[in-house]
Amino acid sequence: MNKELTKTKEKEEKKKGVLRENIEAIILAIILAMFIRTFVVQAFKIPSGSMKETLLVGDHILVNKFIYGVKIPFTGKTVISVKKPVRGDIVVFKFPEDPDKDFIKRVVGVAGDVINIENKKVFINNKPVNFEFAVFKDPRIFPAKLQPRDNLGPLTVPENNLFVMGDNRDHSYDSRFWGFVDLEAVKGKAFIVYWSWDRVKFGVRWNRFGHLLK
Repeated sequence: MNKELTKTKEKEEKKKGVLRENIEAIILAIILAMFIRTFVVQAFKIPSGSMKETLLVGDHILVNKFIYGVKIPFTGKTVISVKKPVRGDIVVFKFPEDPDKDFIKRVVGVAGDVINIENKKVFINNKPVNFEFAVFKDPRIFPAKLQPRDNLGPLTVPENNLFVMGDNRDHSYDSRFWGFVDLEAVKGKAFIVYWSWDRVKFGVRWNRFGHLLK
């Protein structure tokens, strides 16, 4: 009888040991995933066409959160600085008008740059700049008095701020309309498309897999 009780206890302890190991493994995996998501890489989905043709609606991208430094979660304060965004980087940031939303745009101007837009042409520090990924799908040109889409400035980018624009220039709500992006609001740099779903054709865009962003 005692032997049977002993065997039963051993089985129960073994089960508890296995259960404990599984729980510890799950907790460790969750902590690791949260660490990676917070400090290293985070996934985002593209909901609008403001970055066409660079990014399409339905693209799922990975964002390098470490490239610009290590930040304290929920504060945006950088504790370890690595580098600052440069012109041409595609960045994800907290939308200044609603920090609960994430926006993605391309950096056009950095601190100290003088931005001027004349009939859709971008000038930085009085020099015309050609962004090869910029597309224009509306032939109309609006005067500055009507709206800032096609004519704006000159504006000087403040310290620790960025001037950003969507590659789909005629259909992007960006710094031309709501101003600059504080560096503390920047979450990271987009670098690859890992999945893409075409909701119109209801199919996978296989050619987008592994597409590196420039």
